[in-house]
Amino acid sequence: MKVKHFLFGRPLSTEALQEEKMPKWMALPILSSDALSSVAYGTESILIALVAYGVAARWFSLPISFVIVVLLFTLIISYRQVINGYPKGGGAYAVAKDNYNPLMSLIACAALLVDYTLTVAVSATAGVAAITSAFPQLVPLIVELSVLGVLLVAFINLRGVREAGTVFAFPTYFFILNILALLIAGLYQIIVRGIPSASIPMPSHIPAGVTLYVLLRAFSSGCSALTGVEAISNATPAFRDPTVKNAKATLLYLGILLFVMFSGTSILANLYGIAPSPTGNPTVLSQIASHLFGNSWLYYSVQISTALVLLLATNTAFSGFPLLASIVAQDGYMPRQFSARGDRLALNFGIAVLSLMSILLIIAFNAKTDALVPLYAIGVFLSFTIAQTGMVKKWMQEKPAGWMSKVFINGLGAVMSFSVVIISLVEKFAAGAWTIAIIIPVLVWIMFKIKEHYLNVARQLKIDIGEEMNLKNTLVIVPVGGINRVVRNSLEYALESNPPEQILAFHVAITKDEEEKFRKKWEAWNTQIRLETFYSRFRSIKSPLLRFIDQIQRRVGDKYEITVVLPIFITKKRWQRILHNQTAYFIEHALLTRKDIILVKVPFHLES
Repeated sequence: MKVKHFLFGRPLSTEALQEEKMPKWMALPILSSDALSSVAYGTESILIALVAYGVAARWFSLPISFVIVVLLFTLIISYRQVINGYPKGGGAYAVAKDNYNPLMSLIACAALLVDYTLTVAVSATAGVAAITSAFPQLVPLIVELSVLGVLLVAFINLRGVREAGTVFAFPTYFFILNILALLIAGLYQIIVRGIPSASIPMPSHIPAGVTLYVLLRAFSSGCSALTGVEAISNATPAFRDPTVKNAKATLLYLGILLFVMFSGTSILANLYGIAPSPTGNPTVLSQIASHLFGNSWLYYSVQISTALVLLLATNTAFSGFPLLASIVAQDGYMPRQFSARGDRLALNFGIAVLSLMSILLIIAFNAKTDALVPLYAIGVFLSFTIAQTGMVKKWMQEKPAGWMSKVFINGLGAVMSFSVVIISLVEKFAAGAWTIAIIIPVLVWIMFKIKEHYLNVARQLKIDIGEEMNLKNTLVIVPVGGINRVVRNSLEYALESNPPEQILAFHVAITKDEEEKFRKKWEAWNTQIRLETFYSRFRSIKSPLLRFIDQIQRRVGDKYEITVVLPIFITKKRWQRILHNQTAYFIEHALLTRKDIILVKVPFHLES
């Protein structure tokens, strides 16, 4: 216990939950680090889709970035409306639950859970890519470093929201300052030295091979810069009062920062004619910083801050995944363990599941960010689409003031989001996107089965409190392996509520001589409890006991309810358990599967 308290801190009371909620300055780095960190690979994702078609094709990254910015503000406006309408959190899941049937809400939930898992994997691997851009000698360790990054963020989150916010605030704000410094430096050099000679001018004609499909593919890849925008609306209850006002303000700050940072890096990449490296090292952002700062400390500051924010951007998922899973678990569609808070008021089960799944992804994809990003966009934009269409339906039904403009904004967002889903699925289907098309329906099916199970349990456990209790006579069977204090405790327990004539002791003997000797000892003990013995030729204890129980049940019929009182002893130290046979455990396991008996364990604790 002392080690646990040292690692994770002392338990917090339930009343401390309000203190664990986030002010705006803390919520921005915790819930927006994913979206802000995507600046590190958003522009690069666009350029990767265009680079094969020549230098002139890379100019199209600018209009594509502009369209993505339009989609960004559409989503910001929409999710501010989601926060207003659904202050209890849940984002797309809450919208779909209110405006559609359960199937649609679970599709949104599954898409978000997949997105959060991929967020952790993508952010961790992208952070390691930023580190290896500056320190190439670490490239062989990218998988190990990515896994270590996930475990570190999980550990910090298990210590509680307040401590996580304190840890994550500095790296995120440090990254924001570095990117703003990069943009200011780029603007300064343009003012002083003019447009760089390496800049890519607008082509006079569309380059060969650059089709509408290519541009749409680049657009869908660049939309990875918008992942994480929904996290604030999903986690609205995590804000301090007034929750709605604080959540909407934080979302607006995120939109402004993301607009400036993403647009600025796209423009600088074009001005310096940056092309993505085939190997991913150095990254586009690293090349921009190198052009502006050379090999100075400012370059390393940009790289270190990028690596930190990418690694810690996984925290957006560590905040969002457990909260969403908790909300869905309260609705009965996920295991109830997801809604239970640990000693530090963190949702430990959700954190553990998210860590495990993302680590498996990192290992499966060998920590390659570019292989994970296409899968990343599908889940999040599917949830965007469901949220947008749900809001359209809401406005058309309720018709509040200005509802037509709201319908237009949400409708535009729905069309653009759905186009990203379709393009990503078609373009990356063979590269692994097919897995998302399978995983989401499977998750939805599992959630329906969980709900069905909970409904069945509730139906079977339901009672009529006005109905009288059905009291039965009890016949107690006590398996005895010897005459000792463990057995005496169990017999005394049985005698407290039952007369001796309703108690049977049952002993299995391995040899005939041992059977006779035990009978004589039992008679000398004079417990007034009847003893039944069985000679086991094959040295089995469990099977003779089960057969004896069956015989007794056939004999007494419905007159008695059978209770088995099982004597067990508990060693003081855990390692001592391996020195004893596990007969009681195997008997317990066999009896727990029986509907027709009651099992009572009577433990005896050894002192040394």
